[in-house]
Amino acid sequence: MAEQRDRFPLATGISELVEPQVPDLVGGQEPEVLGEVTPTTAELLRFWFQQDYCDVRRLNFHEGQRSAILHVIYAHEVLGARTLSELYQAAAPDALLDGGRLGEVTRGRHKHPKYAAKMATGTGKTWVLNALLVWQYLNKQATPEDHRFTSNFLIVAPGLIVYDRLLDSFLGKEVDGERDFTTSDIYQQRDLFVPDNHRTSVFGFLQSSVVTKAEIGRKVTGGGIVAITNWHLLAGVEDDTFIEGVDDVDAPGKDIDPKAAVESFFPLTPGTNAGNALDVLDRRFARGGPLQFLVDLPDLMVMNDEAHHIHEVRTSGEATDVEWQKSLLEIAAPKGERFIQMDFSATPYNEVGTGKKKGRQWFPHIVVDFDLTSAMKAGLVKSLALDKRKEIAALPLDFRAERDDDGTVVALSQGQRVMLQAGLTKLRILEEQFANTDPDKHPKLLVICEDTNVTPLVEEFLHGTGMSDEDVLRVDSGKKRELTQKDWEPIRERLFDVDRHPSPRAIVSVLMLREGFDVSNICVIVPLRSSQASILLEQTVGRGLRLMWRGDETIDELKRETRQRIANGQEPNNYFDVLFVVEHPAFEEFYDDLLAEGLAGTVGDDADNKNPRGDLESVDLKPGYQVFDFEIPVILREADDELNAPSLDPMALRASKYPIDVLIREIGEGDRFASHDQQEGTQYGDYRVEGGILTATGYNDYLSRMTNRITHALGANITKSAAKFKSASQYPILQAHQPMVLGWLDTYIRRRLFGRDFDPHEGENWRVLMVDDVAQHIAGVFATQLTELQQSVSAAEAEVRHILLSEVQTIPVRSTSCVQVNKCIYPKLPIPTHKGGLEKRFILWAEKDSKVEAFCKVHEHRHQVMRRPYLKADGMPAQYSPDFIVRTVDSIFIVETKAQSALSDENVRRKERAALGWVEQINQLEPHLRMDVSWSYVLLGEEFVKNWESKGMRASEALEMAQLRRPEESSQTTIF
Repeated sequence: MAEQRDRFPLATGISELVEPQVPDLVGGQEPEVLGEVTPTTAELLRFWFQQDYCDVRRLNFHEGQRSAILHVIYAHEVLGARTLSELYQAAAPDALLDGGRLGEVTRGRHKHPKYAAKMATGTGKTWVLNALLVWQYLNKQATPEDHRFTSNFLIVAPGLIVYDRLLDSFLGKEVDGERDFTTSDIYQQRDLFVPDNHRTSVFGFLQSSVVTKAEIGRKVTGGGIVAITNWHLLAGVEDDTFIEGVDDVDAPGKDIDPKAAVESFFPLTPGTNAGNALDVLDRRFARGGPLQFLVDLPDLMVMNDEAHHIHEVRTSGEATDVEWQKSLLEIAAPKGERFIQMDFSATPYNEVGTGKKKGRQWFPHIVVDFDLTSAMKAGLVKSLALDKRKEIAALPLDFRAERDDDGTVVALSQGQRVMLQAGLTKLRILEEQFANTDPDKHPKLLVICEDTNVTPLVEEFLHGTGMSDEDVLRVDSGKKRELTQKDWEPIRERLFDVDRHPSPRAIVSVLMLREGFDVSNICVIVPLRSSQASILLEQTVGRGLRLMWRGDETIDELKRETRQRIANGQEPNNYFDVLFVVEHPAFEEFYDDLLAEGLAGTVGDDADNKNPRGDLESVDLKPGYQVFDFEIPVILREADDELNAPSLDPMALRASKYPIDVLIREIGEGDRFASHDQQEGTQYGDYRVEGGILTATGYNDYLSRMTNRITHALGANITKSAAKFKSASQYPILQAHQPMVLGWLDTYIRRRLFGRDFDPHEGENWRVLMVDDVAQHIAGVFATQLTELQQSVSAAEAEVRHILLSEVQTIPVRSTSCVQVNKCIYPKLPIPTHKGGLEKRFILWAEKDSKVEAFCKVHEHRHQVMRRPYLKADGMPAQYSPDFIVRTVDSIFIVETKAQSALSDENVRRKERAALGWVEQINQLEPHLRMDVSWSYVLLGEEFVKNWESKGMRASEALEMAQLRRPEESSQTTIF
């Protein structure tokens, strides 16, 4: 830990202040940080990180992204440092005395708020960037006079690919020459980035205020600006002079053409005439120039993506800023603390020295370190394996192409050919095996060449191995020079869409793809480039780190086993999300640390004989499966259903668990709820359904918002697709009768909620309704009751269609963790590798019962028809899948198996109610619509199964005995 403190003292110091508060923040408590930031920030932190909100989203911030967001916000709002030296004094004062750090952090270049996030490639830096932009903008809207916040942003990319990627992220992808905002990252992931009540503001701001590099200073925007550019604008050179991948500019920070830089900054050369005086020239340049437009902004947050490009170059011991850093300092100069610099990089360092004395000089303003080691341990990126083959090790290989005396490339070297053949061998193995697991997964080979003269030779070699023109995509500056812009666009679109298509199988490039090439299916990298620069090596490997497989628990388990085997010094026994790097001398030294820590492994020739899927096999339907199939009725609403008014008695609903006297007394004492004062703008009782959030500024507003959230939650199907979630209306009746629901809410709160009359307008009584637990209780009671009302539609009002369980023709099963079965549509059923004893016992029990005609274990991700929506104890929507479906001669049982300790859990009971409502609804159908049997829901505890099986009871008899009726409500309790 001492070494870590020396390298990144700010990150360590802030972590010690912030991370202990994370469990309370996630758990919905009130950690100190929520009282130390603005009300707007507190709202965002709850929305982003509180578990209740995370549970209803498909995607959430991972631990590294959460730390980056929290550390920056804490440093900026809580520590309140306005310069880098002040930040060190607040978070890591002892570090100022180490190795000349005091002299560095007090330089003029650090006289403004400045933060750097060190995050491994593939761990989602852009999502952190988006979140911080939302944080700054919403705070600026809430408190325009607060100088800590801004609505002006400059996002700087290192090159054209990252620039285009950022435009896609903020403006959306191009469709027929126009950008479609609905395809932008921030819109697509709106349930993650923006609370529902702020979306109109944020989306309106982005659609009107994002400008391209050509529009900076020219396009009129309102309420702020999001200017996206690459470094050329700041360096004073035209894009055409920078071609990624060309060796004469591939070193970050290399000097640019002095003449071009001078002419870009000074239209006239300084001289003795008054008209050519420097101050006059500065004013001339200011007239209409994009740089001066940025200088003149009153405040600005600059976000440097891949910020290792924005650094100083040391020549002969003298430090010189690269041109675009000089421009940033010029932009910052008049703003002082109202200029905020946020740098993102996986490699935020400068390489200093040469040979054995070569080292890394880390940026001094790193406030979070989520490195490759942490990302690998958390399973957020692929595992790494160096492919060391006997034939490679046996040859003194030349990794550079063969050249004439004049340096002209004439052929690939033997070493390059061997490495390419090794990469192709691995690719073919992965293609063949992964296709059997998921035909939509298409592994790719990435070849990185030493220069643009080599790429045509590699392309020719790959064609010679049998690859077609469609199989190989060459992407480098040489290729781009041969094409017009019109011809280049289809290649660009094809390049960034490679994950979804079988072709191309191989991508050949120089350095054009070193940053911003964010695809997931790169599984094999062949580095033919000889560079020893650590930054270039990390960027090369970074292109393949993004996960290919997500969300399948069976495969996730196999990936965990792979990480464990690598940590134990063993070769992986499956290749799910393993990145193979064909051996290159530079990589052995580069990965020494990862190899020593057990985070990277090596594989040899024998690895080609292994099954990349490990013991995972695809189990298909068995011959004659029709006898064991299930016909699941899906009840649909007719489009012309009559909207009968619902009927609900608020006085019959369950009263609050929380005594009103205690609530009022606690709120009125001390500072426990001081940060929750409505006059300060804090929003109470945050209650999120379908990505929305309820905030209230008064009782009437509270009623309106609570009604809207409840009816909206019940008026949409719970699906993975946010668009489908919003458009599908399962219970339109509730939204047609919102005034009625509002009246019930008011009656319930005033007369029933606390077991006696309650006047929300007496004093500030209504504030107790904003206590999280009280708001969740109200939402939960009403949402549950209204759901049950709407599920009681008679069969005559319903339209039914049927989905066969056998429509899922294949399920993944681990051969080492499964059970052979006969009475099922599949020949094998999976069981959990950990704590799967209860499920295995039940399968064997049902298998030997002659009265059980058919059964199946429900696959959570594939048998979607069995997934049931339910409302958690806090009123938040969620989904679950039962464990089994079982058929006897006259019954179908939906079966949930649970450990004994989980049976009394409130959310388990809510699943019961949802499932009971479902089977009761099915039982109202005509017999021929429900397979001519009655349906039941059964919750089996572990002790029940063990007890009755040991006594010789049949599984079918136990299911009959254990089928459930509606459970009673839980008893009163207190929160204090």
